[in-house]
Amino acid sequence: MSTENEGTAAPMPPAAPSAPPVPVAASTPDAAPADRIPGTPAAPAPAPGVEQTQQLPPTAPPAPPQAPDHAPPVPPAPVDPAAPAQGYAQAPPYGQPAPAAAYGAEGWPPPPPAVPAYGAGGHGGGTWGAPLGTDGTPPPKPKGKGGLIVGVLVAALLAGGVGGGIGYWAAERSEGGSGSTTITASTPKDLKRDSGSIAGLAAASLPSVVTIEASASAGDGEGGTGTGFVYDQQGHILTNNHVVASAANGGKVSATFSDGKKYEAEVIGRAQGYDVAVLKLKNPPAGLKPLALGDSDKVAVGDATIAIGAPFGLSNTVTTGIVSAKNRPVASGDGSGSKNSYMSALQTDASINPGNSGGPLLDGRGAVIGINSAIQSAGNGGFGGGQAGSIGLGFAIPINQAKNVAQSLIKTGKPVYPVISVSVDLQAKADGAKVSEQGAPANELVDPNGPAGKAGLKPGDLITEFGGKPVDSGPTLISMIWTYKPGDTVKLTYQRDGKPTTVDITLGSRVGDK
Repeated sequence: MSTENEGTAAPMPPAAPSAPPVPVAASTPDAAPADRIPGTPAAPAPAPGVEQTQQLPPTAPPAPPQAPDHAPPVPPAPVDPAAPAQGYAQAPPYGQPAPAAAYGAEGWPPPPPAVPAYGAGGHGGGTWGAPLGTDGTPPPKPKGKGGLIVGVLVAALLAGGVGGGIGYWAAERSEGGSGSTTITASTPKDLKRDSGSIAGLAAASLPSVVTIEASASAGDGEGGTGTGFVYDQQGHILTNNHVVASAANGGKVSATFSDGKKYEAEVIGRAQGYDVAVLKLKNPPAGLKPLALGDSDKVAVGDATIAIGAPFGLSNTVTTGIVSAKNRPVASGDGSGSKNSYMSALQTDASINPGNSGGPLLDGRGAVIGINSAIQSAGNGGFGGGQAGSIGLGFAIPINQAKNVAQSLIKTGKPVYPVISVSVDLQAKADGAKVSEQGAPANELVDPNGPAGKAGLKPGDLITEFGGKPVDSGPTLISMIWTYKPGDTVKLTYQRDGKPTTVDITLGSRVGDK
């Protein structure tokens, strides 16, 4: 920290005299300078560029003043006009102009004051430049703590500067690697996370989530990576059909737990239309902990979600989000492009990428509310061998539907679908699901003995509502039908020649995929 003009007297204006000085003729060698008291020796001429200070003499008898080189100039005290001193010219009252003096006249400079300015209550006397009182003395010094406050402020600034300097020095020493001392912030010994926090739920769920590797039979060359989770203590793993479809016919499937232990598995059932599959560990470990299943029908938009999976092969990845929408009609492929799956999905903004498929979508309590199955992508390309990544539009099969499918697959190895026994035109551009009019005989487009045929539907009818919800396309109708069970009775509204009709139909069933 630098201090300006430290160690030298700061230049200040000369004292204002009580009367103007009288000029002295340059031709008079004995004339005293206007700023020197008669009888005192003349001060030596100042060296060029050197600041001089002036000091008044002490009390009578007068003595030559000793002007210290460190004291600031002090203004002479005014003289009372009522008591002129012998041998000195009378000074006018303060504030009135002085009468003109003859050249070389007596009376200048004024007599010395009885008490020097620096002797009256401290160095410097009254306030510099302040008007004098009626008795010719400076006004009283104002009371207060201004000087103390200034001193405190300066001290604080100096302390801050010293602190900064020490910090910089310490940093320099530390970077130099010599004489440094490292101080580490202490970490609480017993850091506990609430079981209901995201970290707590993830810790409890990860041991029940597996990374699945599926490889096709020899020579096929297909395979993939996905996710699954423990469904029961017998070693059943729930996942997507498209994760294990390539290994369904003689391929190999393995499941690796979060602790790194890997187990061989086999596919015991697949439902291509639902995009659900069930695996069975060949030698399941003891102490399997199935994930708790929630109720997807009671999920609300805005509920918290946690997705666990292996996006792009990165096992045990946890992401979070919310339920963005419900009953979202989604048609997803199995990777081959030959068949589609239909779901009335839960939409979430939790990050889901290729490899998350088959993994659990948890709610804020850690219960499974869906199986992560599909994403909407903005385009192709990017990280992961040309596969597109998440843009915050992920879709999961509601767990209530997946649970029904899993139970059927475990019991029989085959899926069971609810049907209305009509053929729907998936390419029709209409505000509803149009019953096909071409491509097959009329009795195949609408089975007269099926649920829709018995209710009076015919080819060309437009189905606009199902179960009290609007239908906007063929895929939407299929995904809505598959949320029910065979035998359920549902209201259906259709239009024929612009006239709406509502009927009750009892859903039939179909076993296995076509």
